[in-house]
Amino acid sequence: MSSKTEKKPRTGPNGVVLHRGESYRKKEKRYAYKYKDKDGNTKFLYSPRLRECDPLPERYDSYESCPSLREKEKQLMCDRMHGIDYSGANMTVIHLYDKHMGLNHHVRESTKKGRNQLRKILQNDKLGSMKIGRVTISDAKDWAVRMEEKGYAYQTIKNHKRSLKAIFYTAMDDGCIRANPFNWKMDDKIVKNNTKPKIALTDGQTKSLLSFMQTDRTYSRHYNAVVVLLNTGLRISELCGLTVKDVDFEEGAIHIDHQIVFENGKYRIEPPKTKKGNRTIQIFEPTIQALKKEIQNRENAEPVTIDGKSDFIFLNRKGLPMYNIAYSSAFSAMIKKYNKHNDEKLPDFSPHDLRHTFCTNMANKGLQNTVLQRFMGHESIVTTTRYYHGSEESDRKAMESIMG
Repeated sequence: MSSKTEKKPRTGPNGVVLHRGESYRKKEKRYAYKYKDKDGNTKFLYSPRLRECDPLPERYDSYESCPSLREKEKQLMCDRMHGIDYSGANMTVIHLYDKHMGLNHHVRESTKKGRNQLRKILQNDKLGSMKIGRVTISDAKDWAVRMEEKGYAYQTIKNHKRSLKAIFYTAMDDGCIRANPFNWKMDDKIVKNNTKPKIALTDGQTKSLLSFMQTDRTYSRHYNAVVVLLNTGLRISELCGLTVKDVDFEEGAIHIDHQIVFENGKYRIEPPKTKKGNRTIQIFEPTIQALKKEIQNRENAEPVTIDGKSDFIFLNRKGLPMYNIAYSSAFSAMIKKYNKHNDEKLPDFSPHDLRHTFCTNMANKGLQNTVLQRFMGHESIVTTTRYYHGSEESDRKAMESIMG
């Protein structure tokens, strides 16, 4: 009887015995490990080094940049034990973004616009084509720096970073990656914060502003709008969307259930910014009179209907509803004119700063935060507290009221 010939073990060029699934590719000068992913598809791991103790090839500058094949195998086994899909880490960032956005497609137009902007950014930036399993914290921070160099504002970069952080958490939930490369705070060391801080006008500044507007031939037409903003804390898009039906003069109340948006030459009606934006705000004599005067003084009013809404109160010279950018532009020019003719200058404020002014004034007068939150239409009371801008004078008055 002839004895069976004993099969020689497979070895690499350095004579080390190869394990099952391992092989050496001479032409490529690298080792490979063959395995099946969770869907039964054949996948490979590669490395020019088989073991941790093997020498580092010349084209690599550190052992961390060139893990050995068996280190990769060990990581794969560990990932599988923890339910992590290694193959899922091979999808690109833009693929992950599309997957994440597809989970929640019922969003308002303004949200869609932000999503489209970020998707275009990813299409034109190397981050978008990177495999999610290879994106590091350094890669994420480099992306933020590139965005700043391209001229994007701090707040825009911060908002997009928040979106990217969310999609990488989706990848973690799906078991594709272990850590989130966007889980870091964006400070001035990475991107300079050029966001203009919000302000609240003082009582003196408010009186000077209103006095100027009453007598100025150009900006007197915005006087009633400013009075309403200062006494209601409305968002500017809510003010622009006000219709006659939204005002109950007998009960002294404004009912807010929508806002108006003007974009790309077209108007549209949207729900308020938050769920709690649907609210009723009590109004008193100054606001009531301002609204009545604005309704009475409307000129060239066009019989326009936008998404079922009509009879808008605040109109432009063409008789169409006013909108955010138009008010912002008018305010900017108005402040320049005021400061040109007055020694006591007004700060550069926006329509939204009048919302901060309302909140600050109401807090100084002792209105409870929970009540103020309802007036402002904020989801969180924490947001409401951020709208308060205290001063030494307001602090002193508060202490006097407590101490008697």
